[in-house]
Amino acid sequence: MTPLKVLAVVAGVVVVVGDVSDLMRSLIVPRPIRRRTVTALAVVARRGLQIVAGRIRSYEARDRFLASSEPLVMLCRLVAWLTVGLGGFALVIWGVGRIPFGRAFVESGSSLFTLGFATEARAAPELVAFIESAFGLLVIALQIAYLPALYEAFNRRETLVTILESRADTPPWGPELLARHYLVGIEGNLPSLYNEWERWCADVSESHTAYPSLLHFRSPHPTNSWVVGLVAVLDSAALYLSLCPRVAPAEARLCIRMGFTCLRDIAMVMHIGFNPDPSPEDPISLPFDEFAEAVRRLERAGVPLERSAEAAWPHFCGWRINYEAISYVIADRLFAPPALWTGPRRHAVGGTMSPVRPLDRKPGKPQGDVDEQTAR
Repeated sequence: MTPLKVLAVVAGVVVVVGDVSDLMRSLIVPRPIRRRTVTALAVVARRGLQIVAGRIRSYEARDRFLASSEPLVMLCRLVAWLTVGLGGFALVIWGVGRIPFGRAFVESGSSLFTLGFATEARAAPELVAFIESAFGLLVIALQIAYLPALYEAFNRRETLVTILESRADTPPWGPELLARHYLVGIEGNLPSLYNEWERWCADVSESHTAYPSLLHFRSPHPTNSWVVGLVAVLDSAALYLSLCPRVAPAEARLCIRMGFTCLRDIAMVMHIGFNPDPSPEDPISLPFDEFAEAVRRLERAGVPLERSAEAAWPHFCGWRINYEAISYVIADRLFAPPALWTGPRRHAVGGTMSPVRPLDRKPGKPQGDVDEQTAR
């Protein structure tokens, strides 16, 4: 074996080991990983698709495009793992065999896809062929096993996001979520709602940091979004604690705590910088005028306010400073629907989407009450 072939074998082994390591860390190891060769290629492909999405004028068309982009990135990642493995094994086959360099790629492809039509009849190349066949089956099997876990986590995430449609319309808004519970007399359900969202945040934090592809999976409904839904729930809890400290349940406080912890975990995966210990007196981006209008809306809905808007504002800022900046960046990067209180968008199309309150139809009043139908 010549020195060049020895070098080829060593290089091929390094490439294959690196490919297997990337594969295992991406699909098996349940924790965030640093960007490696294939995962870095996936990031580049995703950013390219997002650049294209930013040029689409219609939000509905953009949402349809983005709904298909992440599955395409996953397919590209699978192809990349197979391609890198094919190249690495081709170097090993050429190094241990007696065939031309170009023919080594044919033998590598034959073994990778278990076709078996091209194998050099010598012990060393045949052993490499067996190993490569196992590698090819491993890649496909892990990808197939990976998808059910991915979609199970996606379905768990979307269940509570979809439930918000009946509680705050779509896209949801924190003040509307709180107001509707008092309008229909179900404010007693708020503790269980916040408890469910606390657990939801823990689930999303675990699953979406282990499998970052989930972050880019769009909701089935174009105006739904996991980050918009989370902001709406956190805002409703912050409003409740700020305006009604004696009535607000302890679950609201726990929900906010788990909520901004979830967002910070995701921010680290997305390489978004944040202040881990902001001061409750730091300014927030939400204008006071919008907060005061939301307070008036809650008062009309029958929420038992214990503080005025001016007195509650510092408390609300102290809660919101923990999650506002991070949620704004995440919502912008994920092209989330431009909902109220979710920050600006670089590629905004049209105005901010507001929830619409349904008509309260009753016997004898089939047209319903038209007052306070819209969120703003």
